[in-house]
Amino acid sequence: MVGSVLRPDSYNRPFMIPPIANNFVAGEDPSTAIEHVTSCNSDGVDGILNLLGEHYSKRPPADADTQAYIDLIAALAAADVGGCVSVKPSQIGLDVGVDVFEENLASIVEAGQQHDRFVWIDMEDHTTTDVTLDAFETHAIGTDGDVGLCVQANLKRTREDIERLAELPGKIRFVKGAYDEPAEIAHKSKEAVNTAYKELLEFAFREFDDGIAVGSHDPAMIDHAAELHAEYGTDYEVQMLMGVREAAQRELAADGVPTYQYIPYGDKWMSYFYRRLRERKENALFAFRAIVGK
Repeated sequence: MVGSVLRPDSYNRPFMIPPIANNFVAGEDPSTAIEHVTSCNSDGVDGILNLLGEHYSKRPPADADTQAYIDLIAALAAADVGGCVSVKPSQIGLDVGVDVFEENLASIVEAGQQHDRFVWIDMEDHTTTDVTLDAFETHAIGTDGDVGLCVQANLKRTREDIERLAELPGKIRFVKGAYDEPAEIAHKSKEAVNTAYKELLEFAFREFDDGIAVGSHDPAMIDHAAELHAEYGTDYEVQMLMGVREAAQRELAADGVPTYQYIPYGDKWMSYFYRRLRERKENALFAFRAIVGK
């Protein structure tokens, strides 16, 4: 079955990643990833590139990936494609030290400013939330909003966090959250997370000025965002993963909704792919549907 399924020609990529993972990872090198962004752009979808890697306990790999992001930002600008980057704090030094993370993030943000490219800061598990919020606040103010931050609806603290973020420039990406957090700090049922997500969107569309990113594949959440946009007029965009509901991504873009595809690449694709499938049952279902073309 898998071997008989082909993606559209514009998405076939000549590298040695197995066909299943090939749906979700845009190759092992930045040039191939940028080619994928170009294909997305032809359908009206912009790209958010993420170099795979996280939880480095030593500084050299954190510094190396920082430089890779700086080079990637320059390459995106040189290729003149619609794309930006998204970085994980633990990838650029947080596990080594807060000072290392802050120094490397500042270098990436500076490169983004030089090349007019937006920089997203991913959110990881709850132990990193405070330092990530602080870093975003620093750069949101320093760049007048040319950075974005991911927040997770499953964390009970997130409503209070976005009340703080509402006063800042920059974009906020709302996701449901994939980390297995303790029950005392996180909503555990699907219903509770969905309710929290909707309530967070309602607050954001009512109170935010600088834009909202709906990071969800759930049609109900995307429809809810469209209704809130109609009510409040707040700018928003939809972000989905590469390989998940790509037809819906193109349809949204055709309907005039700013749409972004989150595009991982790099040689650490195996751990990324299998973690995505383990995180939630929905991810495995999305993967199956993507593979069989439904």
